[in-house]
Amino acid sequence: MGNYHDHDDTHHHPHHGHEGHHHHHTTGNIKVAFWLNLTFCILEFAGGLFTNSVAILSDALHDLGDSFSLGLAWYFQKISQRKRDKLFSYGYKRFSLLGALINSMILLIGSVFIVREAIPRILHPEASNAQGMIIFALVGIAVNGVAVLRLKKGSSINERVISLHLIEDVLGWVAVLIAAVVMLFVDIPVLDPLLSLLITGYILFNVVKNLKQSLTILLQAVPMDVNAEELKKQLLTIPHILDVHDLHLWTLDGNYNILSIHVVLEEHTSMDEAENIKSQARVILEKLHVHHITIETETPSQVCGLQHC
Repeated sequence: MGNYHDHDDTHHHPHHGHEGHHHHHTTGNIKVAFWLNLTFCILEFAGGLFTNSVAILSDALHDLGDSFSLGLAWYFQKISQRKRDKLFSYGYKRFSLLGALINSMILLIGSVFIVREAIPRILHPEASNAQGMIIFALVGIAVNGVAVLRLKKGSSINERVISLHLIEDVLGWVAVLIAAVVMLFVDIPVLDPLLSLLITGYILFNVVKNLKQSLTILLQAVPMDVNAEELKKQLLTIPHILDVHDLHLWTLDGNYNILSIHVVLEEHTSMDEAENIKSQARVILEKLHVHHITIETETPSQVCGLQHC
């Protein structure tokens, strides 16, 4: 039969319409979040000066960083929609991952900044306009809450990291609101920085988790949503397949999974039978969340061209 290479590039074409819609939806979500954040950031600077609240001013500075992050995420998400070309044979999907990495680093730096701001305020609490803080906190929760709702169902790491930015802002404003309401009745200005530290701890935990996932994808680890052993087991149920080996499985961006594999068929398997076997294999692989498939078939009497087969 001879070694027969099959690089399947047609079986996933029906998914492109849905995939294009998903990317367009993702970009639209990040675009809305960007403009909401930037507009509110400008209002915050004015509000911080009006209420004499260091908490609001520091949050405005943090939101300015968020706006920059959202702008980057929007830009990289748009690039990720480009089709493959001579430079990037798999397309530009991985650019959304680059956006997630940059934004994770910005979140880490922003968290350090918040900790630096909060600790001195715990040691030396400052009074501020509680009523003004309540008004801005309510607006902040509403604006950032809308953006979070737009992104919370996102499947890309880029969307999840951006959601963290916005959840951090919502929680920050909830902290400001609680502290401001309490300070209306009791003079405990230390509440605001204490809550800020708790929120920062929560955000750091999630940032590290997302950063670890992004780095795992960049290092081409097996996707978390695909079980390689189960995949082999399912393929071996197909008649005439004796063995599978040299399995390579990785993901472009956490959603689009790629596989290449050698399949050993019974001796004297015809080309037509091999094609039918590969068609069955593709159906199984698609059900197991594999999207881009390369299959090479061989028989036991043939020598595999790879040393590690």
